[in-house]
Amino acid sequence: MTRRLLFGSLALAPVVILLGYFADLSDTANFVLSALALVPLAWIIGEATDHAAEHTGAGVGGFLNATFGNAPELIIALLAVNKGLPEVVRGSLTGSVVSNLLLVLGASLLAGGRGRVDRFSSFLSLGLVGLATALFLIPAVPGWHGEPNRHSLAVLSVPVSAFLLVVYVLVTWYSLRRHRALQSHDDEAALGAWSLSRSLVVLGVATVATALVAEILVGSLEPFAEKVGLSDFFVAAVIVAIVGNAAEHGGAVLVAHRGKISLAAEIALSSAAQVAVFLIPAVAILSWLIEPLALSFRPVELATLGGSVAVAALVLADGRSSRPRGAALVASYAVAVVAFYVAGSR
Repeated sequence: MTRRLLFGSLALAPVVILLGYFADLSDTANFVLSALALVPLAWIIGEATDHAAEHTGAGVGGFLNATFGNAPELIIALLAVNKGLPEVVRGSLTGSVVSNLLLVLGASLLAGGRGRVDRFSSFLSLGLVGLATALFLIPAVPGWHGEPNRHSLAVLSVPVSAFLLVVYVLVTWYSLRRHRALQSHDDEAALGAWSLSRSLVVLGVATVATALVAEILVGSLEPFAEKVGLSDFFVAAVIVAIVGNAAEHGGAVLVAHRGKISLAAEIALSSAAQVAVFLIPAVAILSWLIEPLALSFRPVELATLGGSVAVAALVLADGRSSRPRGAALVASYAVAVVAFYVAGSR
């Protein structure tokens, strides 16, 4: 029954896209409709990833979900750059990493309960986020005094971004080789799964639809937030980040509920690492085609990033999962949300 309802609600996506681009709806209506449309899209991305993982394994499956799931965030970030909203860009990207490490991973452990995760892969992802956080200090610290969006800081962000992109390519190559070597195929499971080509096509189509729907939702977020008295930074770091990660949220929790906790952890952690060492640097470099973006993150952003890495590492230290550990991660995310709210605008 639930699956039929989700399949049927996929029709919301084209309806929302048509109304959002061709009808003159209020911001509130656009916000609510696009948020509803993201739910089945997140589910179908998780479903397709689950089937693809039957052919590729948990590691590659997590990488695929992170890749497809983060595409809307890249589009959202570049649109915000084009609109001259650097605080929204930076807040949404750091908020994305934090939500993946704490909210998505925590919700997955809550849904999956007891199980095991790939400890090596988990700490590799956490190490990447930690490395990125440390390197972000280079352009961020000078931005704590004076104009944070000055051109010199945008220039300083380029070598940091280039280095992180090189690290991302090398680590991704190594990680995929490792997962291929460890992969043992379950022919019986694969027989009941979609073909790999069908899974990838569904992932691609769902990602494009998610990007279009997310653009409508983000376009209505600022005026919607103004009505409820929230700062642009809070909207970006919490609301936009959660919306941009809708695919990871739904996909990770779905596969964790089915008992595939290792895959769920891969989705959350791979996505966090990919945002930190690929998406943020890519946005910083691509922004030069529009308006140079300085990676001058605020102290609250970097402190929350570092704290999230530490909490996630503590929870996964022995490679085991449980519902109490998931609850601890979700509670930590609630603390991060309060910190973002108190920080307000710069």
